[in-house]
This record gives sequence, C-alpha cells and structure tokens, in this order.
Amino acid sequence: MDFDKEMLTHFYRTMVRIRHFEEKANDLFLGGVLPGFIHLYIGEEAIATGVCSNLAKTDLITSTHRGHGHCIAKGADIQRMMAEIFGKKTGYCKGKGGSMHIADFSIGMLGANGVVGGGYNLATGAALAAKLRQTGQVAVCFFGDGASNRGTFHEAVNLASAWKLPVIFVLELNQYASTTPYRTTCNVENVSDRAHGYGIPGVVVDGNNVFAVYEVAKTAVERARSGLGPTFIEAKTYRIKGHFVGDPEKYRSKQEVEAQKGNCPIKRFKEKVLADKSMTQAELDSLDAAAAAEIEAAVKYAEESPWPEPEEALEDLFVEGVWHDA
Repeated sequence: MDFDKEMLTHFYRTMVRIRHFEEKANDLFLGGVLPGFIHLYIGEEAIATGVCSNLAKTDLITSTHRGHGHCIAKGADIQRMMAEIFGKKTGYCKGKGGSMHIADFSIGMLGANGVVGGGYNLATGAALAAKLRQTGQVAVCFFGDGASNRGTFHEAVNLASAWKLPVIFVLELNQYASTTPYRTTCNVENVSDRAHGYGIPGVVVDGNNVFAVYEVAKTAVERARSGLGPTFIEAKTYRIKGHFVGDPEKYRSKQEVEAQKGNCPIKRFKEKVLADKSMTQAELDSLDAAAAAEIEAAVKYAEESPWPEPEEALEDLFVEGVWHDA
C-alpha cells in the first residue's frame, strides 16, 4: 500500500513525539525531578502509532503501565501528561495519578493501568457498550506478553468472540514480562495461536514496522466496525529500556540490548522513506526538532505549574451527592 506525504508525516511525527517524551522522562527521573515510577515505551513506538492511526477520536483504547506512547498516539495533551508525571495540579489527574494513571475520555483514552492485564475487561466492556448503543465505535486493548498469561485474557477474548464485539486485542510482545523472558513462560512461538481456539483471527506482525502494523490494524478495525467481531494482533517488538527507569537489568546482557537498537522502528522508518525518496532528510530533521521543542515546552509548563494543595488529597476519590436512604 502506498502512503501519501500526509500519512508519512503523521507516522514520523507521532513516533518522534513519543520518543522525545520518553527520553525526557527518563532523564528527569534519573535527575531526581519526577516522583513515583516511570515505565518506558522506547523501541515500541511503531505499534501505538500504527494502530491508533486507524482510529477515530471517538474510538476507545485501554493501556498498560507503559502507556505514554498509547496516550500520545491517541491524541492526548502532552503538556497535561508532563504535568501529571511531575505531580502538578495541571496534570490529567491533578498530579495524583502519575505516569500509570493517565486517562482522557474526551479522546477515547480510557486509561493507562498499573494492573497487569487490567485492560481486557475494560476494553471488552466498552466494546459491548458500543455494540448495544450502535455507536460504531471500536475498542482497542493494548497489553504485554506477561499479561497474556492471565486468566482475564481468556475470559475477555472468549466473551468478545461469542458476542462478536468490536474489540481488537493488541499484544505488544517485547520479550520480557517485567524481568522474565518470554521463552521461560510460554511454549509456543506465537501467542496469537490462542486466538484460533476462540474462533477469531490471530495475526503476527513485525511490531517495529509502522507500515505493517498500520495494515493489520486497518483490517482488524474494518472487521470490527462491520460487525464481524474481534481480532488478536501480536506485534513482535523489543523493550529497549528496563522494566522501569533504574532497573539494573540483570536478566539480560548489554550486548543483547545493543543488538536490538539496530531494529529501532524510527531508524527503520527513516531508512525506508529516504530510500524511496518519499521524504527528505530535511523534512525528517524538521519534524524531529519540532517534537523536541514541544517536549521542552511541556517540561517548562510542568515546572511552572502549581503543586496540589494538601487539602486536595481526598478530592476526586468519592462520588458526592448520590446518597439514598434505604
């Protein structure tokens, strides 16, 4: 499939915005600026970009604890994201949620999730609601290979298949469930083989190739919108950074990580579009510089934003005004 300049620009801009956000978050955390924990998506940018490029603003996604890329690809406000991980009042959760709890219902982002496998039932429920309401929306559930071994995975896929719900399960197989190599917990080459047991398509794709991800996601979205039900996409990728920033990474060698950097999705994109002469180096450099400047502006916004007041600690925890006597 041919991609026009507008789509190529969108692909690259989205991936480098994610990359710059992540690299800045990494540096800020190591510099002692950010509270909480940060889990990075570096190396997996092509998946969120390729999938979300097929979605409308009203479509829905659920994310993981590694959710910055999903948020950005779905259209989240980067300044509010940055403010949130700074713990500032102008953040998405008023500074009380942090990196793992960013949500924006206005763009269909139902939330990053600190619970491994916590998105399956949220996405399946959202797809059920969309089907009952006949809204035409599609729900996408992003998850990792560790989460694919949880019982909720099977419950959600089974129900989604039985009811032909408009949901797409996107496994980002980055080779490690926290510190556990994929091969030590799975005796199958492809997790997506499980999809056939539930009577739905299971598709394997190179998760570092944004063009390939876009294509399989396009087919899955069309299938979901037409009422044919779910698809399981398994995107093979690699987590360049540790499970969390500061992870000593004793479960893998530096040589392994360095070898995988050659398969960087952004590097591969640039090589292809330059070889095809569909984009110029100057165009790529301009987009890269704009993304870097945007992230620096977001950091400035976050730094200058106010802290929440101590008395706000218990706000937004309870629903008020709905008490009914028995």
